[in-house]
Amino acid sequence: MMTAAYYAAVDWGTTSFRLWIIGEDGSVLAERRSGEGMTTANKAGFHAILEKHLAAVDAPGHLPAIICGMAGAKQGWVEAGYLDTPAALADIASHAVAVPDLDRDIRILPGLAQRDRRHPDVMRGEETQLLGAASDLGRGLHLVCMPGTHSKWVRLEDGAVSGFSTFMTGELFDVISKHSILSHSIADAHAFTGDHPAFAAAVAEARTNPALATSLIFGARSGQLLHGASATDAKALLSGTLIGLEIAGALASAKTIDSICLVASGSLGTLYQAALESLDCPLQVVDADTAVRSGLSTAAQAIWPL
Repeated sequence: MMTAAYYAAVDWGTTSFRLWIIGEDGSVLAERRSGEGMTTANKAGFHAILEKHLAAVDAPGHLPAIICGMAGAKQGWVEAGYLDTPAALADIASHAVAVPDLDRDIRILPGLAQRDRRHPDVMRGEETQLLGAASDLGRGLHLVCMPGTHSKWVRLEDGAVSGFSTFMTGELFDVISKHSILSHSIADAHAFTGDHPAFAAAVAEARTNPALATSLIFGARSGQLLHGASATDAKALLSGTLIGLEIAGALASAKTIDSICLVASGSLGTLYQAALESLDCPLQVVDADTAVRSGLSTAAQAIWPL
């Protein structure tokens, strides 16, 4: 007999929507994905979009829903606020905010805020990935990397977030490759992998000499002019330099750690894995989709125990 539906789990990003129907045995009974992120939902309506996807998988009308991500932002559905660091991951579920005036029980998880005036920082959505990944890490001091447009590096101590840093690596890569002089160097580049020589060399150079950041980046152009480097070489060099700088900064913020956990998926995840492995970092890899579902599951079970 098929297991009964337990809850709906939703990861609602700025430009993406992902929903899973989770059974009482923890299995995924149905899945929906779309580009109806916060930007679209602000116009079409969060409730309408959610109910449309729930109806598409014949979800029961009484099925509760747990949501993480931008639905809880100030510009989202209902503001879920932030937990201040240091923050125990176990406290995330108890600070979930209920969406009012609906028949369905819908809870939105809060983000995390670091209010240090010297290093203010925020995250929303990644805290749920952390919650899911933490069960595989155990006690100790771990550095958790979550790559993306704005990568997060989190210092996790015995299940509590002691601090974190955001790196605008993905956005910088996009801006530099499209709106700087390097756009001409990279225009005809092909996809590359983490074993590309230019990528690996750039990661190592940036890790060793982060103070030379802008000079290293210019090497993508001068390498073409002087040594015949290809557009793909230039793209790999830019990517490796920016990722290497990110790693250098993150490692500087946590001198002594028991391990590094990479929470990622897809081609970007493989690049970060290759970069970290090339630097001989002690590494554990957790799939990003698995982590967010696990985090939503942990929160749902705390809110609606069977």
